[in-house]
Amino acid sequence: MTTTSRSAAVTVGRSRPSAALLSASLLGLLVGLVGCTAQPAPQTAPAAAGTAQAPALAPSTKPSAAPALPYDVRPLLTPSRKYFGAGMDGAPTSMGPVEAFTAKVGKQPNMLLYFAGWGDGFNGQGVRNAWDIGALPVMSWEPYSPSLAAIADGATDAYVRKVASDVRALNLPVAISLAHEMNGFWYPWGTRNASPADFTRAWQRVHDIFLDVGATNVIWVWSPNVVNSLPEVPLKPFYPGDSYVDWIGVVGYYETGGERTFATLFGPTRTEVRTFSQKPLLILETGVESGSRKAKDIADLFAGVAASSDVVGFNWFNYLRRADWRVDSDPGALAQFRASAQNDVFGFDVRKP
Repeated sequence: MTTTSRSAAVTVGRSRPSAALLSASLLGLLVGLVGCTAQPAPQTAPAAAGTAQAPALAPSTKPSAAPALPYDVRPLLTPSRKYFGAGMDGAPTSMGPVEAFTAKVGKQPNMLLYFAGWGDGFNGQGVRNAWDIGALPVMSWEPYSPSLAAIADGATDAYVRKVASDVRALNLPVAISLAHEMNGFWYPWGTRNASPADFTRAWQRVHDIFLDVGATNVIWVWSPNVVNSLPEVPLKPFYPGDSYVDWIGVVGYYETGGERTFATLFGPTRTEVRTFSQKPLLILETGVESGSRKAKDIADLFAGVAASSDVVGFNWFNYLRRADWRVDSDPGALAQFRASAQNDVFGFDVRKP
């Protein structure tokens, strides 16, 4: 319609018709305009999921389409099979490390753990990379600065809101573990610098901002260190409440000189947690230190997770940090890991839970 009207005006200006002809032309044009306006708007077929429609050329009388609902993460919370996860340098921003890990162990992880500092932007591309291979991304969010008290008092609300908005806009599932190992003293957000009240207030504030922007496509993972070395630090004061948590994400490693069975490593923490929450457990981080028992401890880890109905899975910390936790630190360890990973209870496509 706009094109037709503009062409008519240009024609009038160029040929200078007689007044009668001009009157007739204008009358015909008005009739044409009325006729076009009276026609019903054409119906367009709905766009396929994930595709964008071109904007309408004229305002529509119909209400605009509602934004897509947040991804429903509930089917991912208690899957029938276990998460087989791993964290490794470079992933999931780069998928090369994941491909190399998969080739070594004979099974692709369906959970990818990565670390983000407070102030970092949301790694949307990494999350999409993980999702595209059927893996759930887990962001371990580390508030090195400012303090938990400052976060709880709102000093970083604008930053949190931006991350939450980006998470909502991407609209893919992502698990978030905020300030892991808060019951320990070795991180700036730990017990030497923050109180349990600081932690719970910060957690609740961040969580509420995500809710405020509609980012309910997040699985919230509350992640204490195993209590074995911290018996004097009770966990309950750090717990923000069941309405703020989806998984209990325990951090515990098989270290030389430490507990060497699944029951002794994770059992005391599970027992204490069960006094105040029945949420499913995820072993957020684990690994086995190199040594003569590594293969045996790997077998114990897989067997313990497989036998625990309340444990949804684990993430293997495949790094050389302080100790060698990598699966291929020795041939026997790698052979055992590869054999244990073949158990069908481990791994599934998170896009089809």
